[in-house]
Parts: sequence; structure tokens; C-alpha cells
Amino acid sequence: MDHRNTEPRDLRPSRRGFLALAAAAGAATTLGLPTFAAAAAPRRPTESPMLAAGEATRNQLWWQAPGSPNSMIEQGLPVGNGRLGALASNDPASEHLTISDATLWTGGPNDTLQDDGQFPYGRDDFGSLTLLATLTVDIPGHDLGAVDNYRRTLDLAQALVSTTYDVDGVNYRRQIFASRPDDVIVLHFSQQGGGSYTGTISLAGTHGESTTADSAGRHASFGASFANGLRYGAAVTARGSGGKVAVTGTSISFTGCRELTVVLSGGTNYAPDPATGFRDPSVDPERLARSKVLAAARESVRDLLHTHVADFRPLFEQLGINLGSSSATQRELDTWERVQARWRDNVPDPELEAAYLQFGRYLMISGSRGSLPIGLQGPWLDGNDPDWMGDYHTDVNIQMNYWLADRAGLADCFDAFADYCLAQLPAWTDVTQRLFNNPTNRFRNSSGRIAGWAVAFSTNPYGGSGWWWHPSGNAWLCQNLFEHYEYTQDRAYLAKVYPLLKGAVQFWETRLVTTTVTDASGAAREVLVADSDWSAEHGPQDTKGNTYSQELVWNLFQNYRAATQVLGRDTGYAETVDGLRQRLYLPEVSPTTGWLQEWMSPDNLGETTHRHLSPLIGLFPGDRIRPDGSTPQEIVTGATALLAARGMNSFGWANAWRSLCWARLKNAEKAYQLIVNNLRPSTNGSNGTAMNLFDIYETNPGRGIFQIDANLGTPAAIIEMLVYSRPGHVELLPALPAAWAGTGSVTGVGVRGGFVADVSWRNGKVTKATLTSVGGRSTTLAAGGAARQINLRPGESVTLRNL
Repeated sequence: MDHRNTEPRDLRPSRRGFLALAAAAGAATTLGLPTFAAAAAPRRPTESPMLAAGEATRNQLWWQAPGSPNSMIEQGLPVGNGRLGALASNDPASEHLTISDATLWTGGPNDTLQDDGQFPYGRDDFGSLTLLATLTVDIPGHDLGAVDNYRRTLDLAQALVSTTYDVDGVNYRRQIFASRPDDVIVLHFSQQGGGSYTGTISLAGTHGESTTADSAGRHASFGASFANGLRYGAAVTARGSGGKVAVTGTSISFTGCRELTVVLSGGTNYAPDPATGFRDPSVDPERLARSKVLAAARESVRDLLHTHVADFRPLFEQLGINLGSSSATQRELDTWERVQARWRDNVPDPELEAAYLQFGRYLMISGSRGSLPIGLQGPWLDGNDPDWMGDYHTDVNIQMNYWLADRAGLADCFDAFADYCLAQLPAWTDVTQRLFNNPTNRFRNSSGRIAGWAVAFSTNPYGGSGWWWHPSGNAWLCQNLFEHYEYTQDRAYLAKVYPLLKGAVQFWETRLVTTTVTDASGAAREVLVADSDWSAEHGPQDTKGNTYSQELVWNLFQNYRAATQVLGRDTGYAETVDGLRQRLYLPEVSPTTGWLQEWMSPDNLGETTHRHLSPLIGLFPGDRIRPDGSTPQEIVTGATALLAARGMNSFGWANAWRSLCWARLKNAEKAYQLIVNNLRPSTNGSNGTAMNLFDIYETNPGRGIFQIDANLGTPAAIIEMLVYSRPGHVELLPALPAAWAGTGSVTGVGVRGGFVADVSWRNGKVTKATLTSVGGRSTTLAAGGAARQINLRPGESVTLRNL
């Protein structure tokens, strides 16, 4: 059959069609991705949701020294409400916060190509995520040299940063949290022993704004706009007890206060609607920020805190993890000392390793709710020049960020990713069909035909792309999107993202080309291969049939057919697409290297130890390559050999991807060693873990940056070592390392096919397993070399013992 005749030859939407698509996307995402907007007062809990002291310590990280304002990325403690993010220094004399809004982006649609057919990639044209504000609370007399018993704590389960210290016999305490229900960041200063607080609060923009203060309203604020028309603003207010709070110039002063509460908010008029240019002209961010902080300040700090914790805790407690007990000596160390000791002494610290997983979940909840998705840094910046603009990289980074959500009981946090893709779809479609086949684009379709949508390696929140075209990026984004359905079995969600899946399929229908290959017997056959592309991010840039593309398109076509069957749509077209899938060339093992080929060549055309695992997409995150006998052994052996050749020491996100692949191959010790390698303490910007547990990516000797994907990808690897799943199959403890084998448990793990798994083990064997259906009905449960068929109705559970 000539597949080209199954759809109209001209699949490009008209201008009217583009506007309709934009309107539909805007309507689809309004509920999932709201703007910075006014809202009714949240419901306040009638009972305290706070954990008892003993319970809270299980998920606490702590330090014996504050962070420096000059090293906030490595030392500041993060808080976030899913949109606003802040890093706190916790200095007794000068609390310093850097505050970001996920939507504070320069740049724009960036839809004019350069002479080489690629997009420009700068802070003005493509744009960059930038810092919203800094907040400083100065308290004279509380210099670090004058305090005793200093301690700061990050309570992961309650999303609360606390600092305690003594000055002249008085115990001082401060708490910082970012509340999603009230849409504010709160700082509360208290004391025991007859002390008081005197000092100043200063709010400053980071783009040359002028802060103004209102003495009657006791607040300070600023507002401005970028050259791209995005408006933004921030405001702060304070309330004290037993003293005086007043406006002095452009700052707020406080004198003799027994307690002090500082409330901050801010945002932009960004809207996830391409039909309005991604702006909401009705929003005045400065005025809205003032309204939010004044409303929150009228509430007691107790009610603000309880409302925040009641919102956060249920999400955090969706997953529990116990990898074994650490020693008393390890527990006595603060978090930074433990990170250093784990690497120095090479002694497992299972509680630290479990805490690293929970820290990743904390960042996911704090950075991915009700706004844009997490990019290269999430909403945690220390300046206006994040590397790679803090953007959305589509050749592993944003995908890795969201591998964690469904596995770790945070399905709701995935919405930001899906809604972002939907909001961008009209612009991505329009730009693709106008510009992708530009004659200077080295990645253009040689067929001369174009349909659907594509992206570049970098994307922004205005429908814009940067760096180079990335033809395979749409298929990879769709892999994440479809897998979310596999975990949730949510048909309404699948219907919502279906236009993304179909558009990507249509793009590839026009992109595949025919070539002839010779099999081992010498017989020639025609196959379909991807047009000229790059095996990100190394090797030649103009080869056809790269394994990276072939695996992603094979998976895209398979998932699309499954989606049509679930939704009962386009089943005839799906049959045509499946016919294309069956004709796709799939990678072979090189007779020269013994590795799975990365290109349609027996030779290694790139860097042996390159950071990317592009040719191993079929192993992870795909699962076409399986070590269970369903895949030809030579393919599994070749994939294993290639993975081994890539090495065990790379950047944090690359180590996380390697760990996930080794877990898929059931090599527990290699998967675990890569977890350990990511816990290596970063010094002078080297790869590894910073004092505050942020992953540091060494860009040059002596210079490192924060990149969040390892903080989210490494926890995903830990879960993958404990539970592997695909629709119709779940395996318990597939890659349990000796360090965790003694005793442990994990609860709340998402399972593809629509289940949740709880597992307990002792001496490396499952002692108890519970499988609960969240929509799934049938799966095979494997453990210890045995397998059982499980049939459940939605909401039902089954518990098995001693597997």
C-alpha cells in the first residue's frame, strides 16, 4: 500500500486551522497550567497536619553552617510552591533569598532562521529563564561569630526550612516555606528566652527595577516589563508582635519584635495560550503580588504553615523508602559530612541514599505544580545567566526530569510537562511546516513533504526553538507523554495528548526514506530509515538510519497504535502506521566493535565514552531490548558491550541514565556504583553533589553549574532497581544491590499498566508484596525467578508473601 495516500497530501494547517488549534490548546491547558492569578482564600485545616518531632526527623537533612550569598547554588536550601522557587542562605545576621518564577523568561517565538537553516540561540532572541528578585532580612547583632549551637534543617516531608541558634542565652528560630495554596513564600522569626528582633527587610529586583514602599500598607514592591512585553512584579510585607514594623525609605524596618512574619509573592502575566501571545493582558503582576502578600499576612503564621503542610504532605507521603539502617556514627554527621564520608570511606549509607531519593521527590513537588515544567535548573537560580538559558533540552534532559514522577507516586506533577507540550503545539506545528524544509536546513526532509510538528534541541515557553533542529525530539517527548497514560490508565488524559502523538506520527510519515540493506544470508531487502540526523550529541551530523531515531520512531508508532485502540480513533490510519513500523530498520551488532551499532555502520563514528546513550534508547527508556529472552541474545550482548564501553564516570545526568540501563540489564552492582558516583562530593565545581545536594555539572575545570536532571534521574534509577514494569509485566527487585539487600521496603511505586506496588524484602528476597490497581486489570508479577498472573478490578489489591 502507498501510505502517502491514506491522508491528504497537504497536511499543513491553514491560518484559520492554526488559530483553531491554538484556541483548542489554550482551552485544554487552562485548568492544568494557570497563570499567576487571583484566587479565593484557601481552605484552612481544622486539625494540625504537622508531623510529631520523632516522625519528622526521618526525612530531615541538616547542616552546621549557613550558606553564603556568593554560593547559593551550592549552599542555599531550596523551597518552592511549584511556580515560585527560592534558595535560602539561613545566615543568622543576614537571611538572603534568591527568588525565581518559572515563567520569567526573556525572548520570544524565535521563528526566524539563520543562514544555516537553524535557529538563533541567545538570551534576547531565544530567551532565558531569569531571576525575579532577592530578599534580604538583616538582623544586626546576630553575626555568625556571636551565635552558638547553629543548625539549619530541610524537612523534606513538610517542605520546611528551619534555622536555630543561640545568642546571649536566647534561642532564636526561623522557618521558611513556599505555600502553594496561598501562593506566597513565608519567613517566620521567633525566639524563646526573652529576646527580640530588630533589623530591616529589603526587596530588590534583578533587572534594574526600582522598589517602592507604602508606609500605610507596610509593604514594598516593584513592577516592570521585558522588551518582549512580559510584565512581572513582586511584593513583600511584614507583621511583628511586641514591637514595631514600619516602612523606611524603600525597605521595611522592624524594632523590638518578639516574633516577625515576612510574606513575599511575585509573578508574571505569562499565560499558556498561544492565541494571546502567551500573555494575559489583564494581569498586573505587581498589584497582584501586593494583594497576595497582604491577604496572607492577615492570617496567623500557624494557619499559613498548616495550610502549606496539609497541601504538601499527602503528595510527599505517596512513596516511602527504606533501604536499610545506617550506623550511629553516620547518623551523627550532618548531611554534608555524610556525603563526604560516604565517598571517602566507601561504606554504604543506606539512609543517606534513601534521603537522596526523597530529596529528588521534594524538588519535583516543589518545582512542578501549576506552572511550567522543570527545565535544566527548575525554579532555582542565583542570577540571570543560567547556562543553556535554563531551557528545556529535548534530547534527554526534560525527559529525564519526568521519568521520576509516575514511578515515585507523583503523577500529578507530570501535568506541568504535558500541559506545556499542549500549549506549545500550535506554534511548534506552524513553525515546523513553514521552516523545517528550508533548503539550508541540513536535517530537512529529502522527500520535500512535511506534516505534523517538530522541535529543536532547546525549547522555550513561547513556542520558540533554539540551537539546532532535533527531528527525533518529538518522538521522545511523546514517549514520556504516552508512558504517563500507561501508569495512570487515564483515558481523558490520553485523549488530551492525542493531538501531540498524531502530529508526531504525521511528521515521521513524511520523513522516513527507503533504503536497501543486506542481511546475514546475503539477501537484500528494503527498509525505512530516518532521514539525515545526528546521534545526539556526537558523531557525524548527516547520517541516515541512526539507532537513536530508529528506536524512538519504532516506539512512537507502537504507542500511537495503542492510543488509537484505547480511544477508538483513526484505527485505519493506525494500521498504516503500524505497517511502517514493521518496515523500520532496527539496529544490528557491529562485527568490528561487538557493540550495538549507533549508526548504520560497523565503525564507531563518535566518542567511545560520550555522555549520551543515544543508541541505547531501546534499552531505556524504551524496553524493546530486554534481557528476558524475548530479544535476540546478540542484541542484548551488543547493547551491554556498548554500555560498558561508555564507562562509569560521567556527568550526573549521564551517570543516572547509565544506572537506569544497568538496572534494566539486572546488573545491580554497576547500577548501584553509578548512584554512589553521583553522591561524590563536588569540590571546586567538579561533577558530583554539592553541600545542599544539588547536582553539579562541571563545565570547565574549576567551574561547575547546577543541573537538576541528575537530582531527578538518579532517584528514578533507585526505583528502577527495586521495581521494573511494562504493561502486562512487573518484576520485583530486579537489580537489588548487596548494600540494600539485608532488609528494606518501598511503598507507592507506580507500575506501568495501571498499578501501584509495595515491596518488602529480607536477605535479598521478597517477603511481602502488595499490588493495587489504579485502573489496570491484569499483569504478570515476577520475583525470585517465579511469575504469577494477577487479575484485579480497579481499586482492588492483592498481597503475596515470601516470593
